[in-house]
Amino acid sequence: MEIKQYEIVLVNLDPTIGSEIKKTRPCAVISPNEMNKYLQTIVVAPLTSSSKPYPTRVEIKQAKTKGWIVLDQIRTVDRKRIFKKLGTLTKIEIEAVKNVIMETYVE
Repeated sequence: MEIKQYEIVLVNLDPTIGSEIKKTRPCAVISPNEMNKYLQTIVVAPLTSSSKPYPTRVEIKQAKTKGWIVLDQIRTVDRKRIFKKLGTLTKIEIEAVKNVIMETYVE
């Protein structure tokens, strides 16, 4: 399955430890297409339907459901954990994700 940056994919995140986001859930693909094409691992940020407005979370609306991309829990997963594609972020959501990543991880 070809996986592209800023797609939303269903990922099995278990097993987890401590406060890591658990279960099989939608995740936004963060890694660039060049990496996704050649590596067996994909960098994702999980989505949650319940969140407080933290500065590291981006609010999105997918399939008429409001949720948040949890950019403080970015992780790398093997592509075997990815079950299917669910959608794609909008241009506005992509810009918000880029801005939060830049503000949070790049000085």
